[in-house]
Amino acid sequence: MSKPQRNTKARDPGLDVRLPKETCTDTKCPFHGHLKVRGQILEGVVVSTKMQNTVVVERTLLHYVPKYERYEKRKSRYMVHAPPCLKVTDGKRVRMAETRPIAKNVSFVLVENLGEASVQVKGEEEVKT
Repeated sequence: MSKPQRNTKARDPGLDVRLPKETCTDTKCPFHGHLKVRGQILEGVVVSTKMQNTVVVERTLLHYVPKYERYEKRKSRYMVHAPPCLKVTDGKRVRMAETRPIAKNVSFVLVENLGEASVQVKGEEEVKT
């Protein structure tokens, strides 16, 4: 029986994202592993990297309240699997894609590191790091 070969070439997950320059041996990496992505593609800011291979990504949205004719801010947090080849830290803007459930609370995987979170999306508040 042969050993599984280590994938040194990044495969295209079918999204319009930049491929990582580094390689990894993570089987749950959409570029170097066997994980397929489907469904939603979202953007947010990394607020915590304290878990192993998992980060917390926060999105801030504006919701219109018709009674007061104003907008209110709403936040949502996602647990996201972070492949080691993407190297994300707190305060980075990232793009994540939906996948099959990886853990109890993890159903998204990082697919792109967009850099610093200084560029804000309309209605998104600044994250202080």
